[in-house]
Amino acid sequence: MNVPQNLLYTKDHEWLRVEESFGYVGVTDFAQGELGDVVFIEIETVGETLKKEEVFGTIEAVKTVSDMFMPVSGEILEVNPALEESPEVVNKDPYGKGWMVKIKINNPAELKELLSPEAYTKLAAV
Repeated sequence: MNVPQNLLYTKDHEWLRVEESFGYVGVTDFAQGELGDVVFIEIETVGETLKKEEVFGTIEAVKTVSDMFMPVSGEILEVNPALEESPEVVNKDPYGKGWMVKIKINNPAELKELLSPEAYTKLAAV
């Protein structure tokens, strides 16, 4: 299981890469592996401000459909345009080209509530 050290994680298997007051959100390698082949991603929350743990979209795989949750409160600024034509990029590169949304982080204090790579590795290994 790949768990990059430069990211923060949620108990729901999302990751957050912080860049100043912005963040990129995606699903973890563990999550994409559990889901199987990703076939469709629906995110209709661009321009909306959502609270931590609110649903920002869904990810559909051959096996199931799962909600995706905000790791911190923020405004959805952008959806990864590559996902519309190639949702399978989430399976191939979940931490790079497979990012889901770019957000403006509204409450930086919430970052302290996210899991470190070490804590996430323990959670996902259970």
